[in-house]
Amino acid sequence: MKKYKVGIIGATGMVGQRFVLLVSNHPWFDIEVMAASSRSAGKTYEEAVGNRWAMQDAMPEEVKKMMVLDATADMEKIAKSVDFVFCAVDMKKDEIKALEEAYARLECPVISNNSAHRGTSDVPMIIPEINPEHAKVIESQRKRLGTKRGFVAVKSNCSLQSYVPALFPLSKYGITKSLVCTYQAISGAGKTFERWPEMVDNVIPFIGGEEEKSENEPLKIWGKVEGDVIVNATEPKITAQCLRVPVSDGHMAAVFVSFDKKPTKEEILNDWKVFSGRPQELELPSAPKQFLNYFVEDNMPQTKLNRNLEGGMAVSIGRLREDSQYDYKFVCLSHNTLRGAAGGAVLLAELLCAEGYID
Repeated sequence: MKKYKVGIIGATGMVGQRFVLLVSNHPWFDIEVMAASSRSAGKTYEEAVGNRWAMQDAMPEEVKKMMVLDATADMEKIAKSVDFVFCAVDMKKDEIKALEEAYARLECPVISNNSAHRGTSDVPMIIPEINPEHAKVIESQRKRLGTKRGFVAVKSNCSLQSYVPALFPLSKYGITKSLVCTYQAISGAGKTFERWPEMVDNVIPFIGGEEEKSENEPLKIWGKVEGDVIVNATEPKITAQCLRVPVSDGHMAAVFVSFDKKPTKEEILNDWKVFSGRPQELELPSAPKQFLNYFVEDNMPQTKLNRNLEGGMAVSIGRLREDSQYDYKFVCLSHNTLRGAAGGAVLLAELLCAEGYID
């Protein structure tokens, strides 16, 4: 596999920092450019981040002295110097959409962690093991944008990454409805306990926009490419409640689900065990060997113990049992800044490179 020159847009934020760690150690990707807002532009990366480095691993030495560019003012320079960019910026939704499309029109593919384009009908929102075929809509998007190389592809919301992968292999039984309660780490808000002390010994039962994303985004993932757009599925019906909990990393979900044709517990466990996708088939560098992992112990999975399973790219499942109101209930766990954010975007980029969408 060739080496790709990569830009990280929004490199100073928490997800941007995770991108820096992942790309600096990547066998296919090299960091060529880092960009952020005008406040950080012109500083070294070390200076721009200052005391806001939020990762447990140290900042890589090779990026400390790299100069940070202006994500907007230096756009043409950035687009010409890289093969594609990762984008994780903190801006208004309309500004993000305009920024990402501007990079795409400069023939620079954009792999986005942002939510702005998730509802755009010709922008694929991909969990690589689940709906890699949605990448074919890129051809239609390029026609709309008038580009040959440029496009925007996005990953889904971080909270979906725990429960949608567990539900997807069970689709063959006809999922009729699902209730999901998510318990989400503070890093999902870009915070640490040092910067958000009011979260210590506390739970907040509201995360703005999160429940709508949790209920609606799975329908795009379950949808189909028809003509020039992705047409959302109409089922399964999902209702969600999302809580912020005092955990540094790792989103947990309590899932309740009913089926047209109720499977046995043994069938569900086997479906999870054998499930794999295109990333495993292609042996992509960031792909977990075992995507879905079931724990038989009653007190598992646990956030602190299991969030880093397979480099934080696997999903942990436990406590499968029958329910009095739904057919079954279980719990799921994923690492929200790895599988749920930067790691999921890196895996998506690997998929798109391997499938020839980024040349």
